[in-house]
Amino acid sequence: MEKLFLRNITLDGRQVDIEIADGIIRRIRPAGGSGGVEGQIIDCTGKTAMPGFVNAHTHAAMSLLRGVGEDMVLQDWLDHIWAIEAHLDRPFVHDATKVAALEMIKTGTTCFNDMYWHSRMAIQAAEETGIRGLFSYTCLDNFDPEVTARQKNECQTMFEAVQGNLGRQKFAVSIHSVYTVSEELILWATEFARRHGLRIHIHIAETRREVEECQATHGGLSPVEYLDSLGVLGPDVIAAHSLWLSERDVEILGQRSVSCVHNINSNLKLASGYKFLWKELRDAGANVCLGTDGCASSNNLDMLEAMKTAAIVEKAWRSDPTALPLKELLDIATVNGGKALGLKTGRIEEGWDADIQIIDTDSTFFLSPAPFLANYIYSAHSDCISSLICGGRLVMKDRKVCGEEEILSCGRKAIERIESIRNT
Repeated sequence: MEKLFLRNITLDGRQVDIEIADGIIRRIRPAGGSGGVEGQIIDCTGKTAMPGFVNAHTHAAMSLLRGVGEDMVLQDWLDHIWAIEAHLDRPFVHDATKVAALEMIKTGTTCFNDMYWHSRMAIQAAEETGIRGLFSYTCLDNFDPEVTARQKNECQTMFEAVQGNLGRQKFAVSIHSVYTVSEELILWATEFARRHGLRIHIHIAETRREVEECQATHGGLSPVEYLDSLGVLGPDVIAAHSLWLSERDVEILGQRSVSCVHNINSNLKLASGYKFLWKELRDAGANVCLGTDGCASSNNLDMLEAMKTAAIVEKAWRSDPTALPLKELLDIATVNGGKALGLKTGRIEEGWDADIQIIDTDSTFFLSPAPFLANYIYSAHSDCISSLICGGRLVMKDRKVCGEEEILSCGRKAIERIESIRNT
């Protein structure tokens, strides 16, 4: 494993040297020399260390589907996207996931939680780029018994196939939603995941329509109440969106210590809603995280942009400028996401995973005497991230990612292939 030495970098307003080995932050000491240090020395004078972002919910391979379903409500958008996805193959997912990984690296994300098809290809893509992810088999049977049986077998087969081949990646089980997955498959997937110690990733309460239809179908139960009645909810569950929640829903999610992922840009763009109850969820005991969703609905994977939008929307709808303080906003985008994925990441401290952004502050955005976090989140853009370390590996240096030209070239060819298939 690569050994790195970050010399004279700013951390929490002080100058330090950071020693990294075996993917872990081994030592943080006052800046002053590199004598006896092994590994690559990186001069970080004038730069600041920040924890890498954790994108707690996305569909990475949709990086090549951005913009294909504009100006649609969610259900129409889903129908449109699913018609395209019927043509996607394994090479497309591999190449599209590498494009997503490149974009996430360029924007400071070191770990992400993915829900998509052909996960073995996505795992391979992440390994090749150096980013870390949680990849799942996605259960979505549309209440068809034949599909239910097939997906049980596919999930088992995929789980067995990836064992020993995950590298730095992790495997999970996704249950798409209560409106696309039968109760039989929900129960089976939950039992399978818990038997094997896997995370469960699911969309919950993304739209008002989802809640109303669930109540009509399941005797007045909301999606949260319905899933809780089945024994699904727990600290191993990552609940994407968690937007249309009653007081009882919030109470349940907190009691079960569920990780609830806010996807503000996607929710706004699809007009799904904007009143995310982060404070209420936090106080109830839930673990609140941040995600971008897929590029077909959010159009990019930039967590810094998502942080700013989440904060200003929260302040606006609550009519309270103190509604989402900077430190808690940073935790939502880093350490909370790490907790959701079962990773010790999100802090720059000895013994933690070495997931570090190196920020170049030599720009107009950082000239103000304001606190660093204020300038970073509300003023700067992600191109201020000059280098990125993922699990102790230097995956971007001076804005350059190894192989990025080839990644983009393969992405263009993947789009040509899928367009050719769709047009035949």
